[in-house]
Amino acid sequence: MTKWNADWVNFPGLMLMSLSLILSGCATPLFGSYGANGQSKEEFTRYVESVFRLQNSITSEIMALQETDATDNPDLLKAEQHMQEACSSLNEYVSRESEGLDTGLLLRRRVEKTAVDCEQNALKVKALLGH
Repeated sequence: MTKWNADWVNFPGLMLMSLSLILSGCATPLFGSYGANGQSKEEFTRYVESVFRLQNSITSEIMALQETDATDNPDLLKAEQHMQEACSSLNEYVSRESEGLDTGLLLRRRVEKTAVDCEQNALKVKALLGH
């Protein structure tokens, strides 16, 4: 067997190893950036945590308003529904992580792609609340 053929035989093994690194989350994204704003991993982690805290506090505030029947604003309720939809991947991620479940590469990528939209929708609801 020639050298080229011997290397080619090992190619599937190299591909499997690379794929397993990517799927396990050990590999860094292309160009070393995360999210829509091209942040470092640490910056993106802090950003996503702040977005989660923001939307979580807004959700809590709306729940408190609903308990006192103080939510007669249909625009607020519609905006809150849009926020929940935009933040669904982030909420799923946090829920799975807090339960010690695997978050998976696809869910992490969805969080990367939707974090900015989640934040923007949360800020719209926050404005409607008068903050």
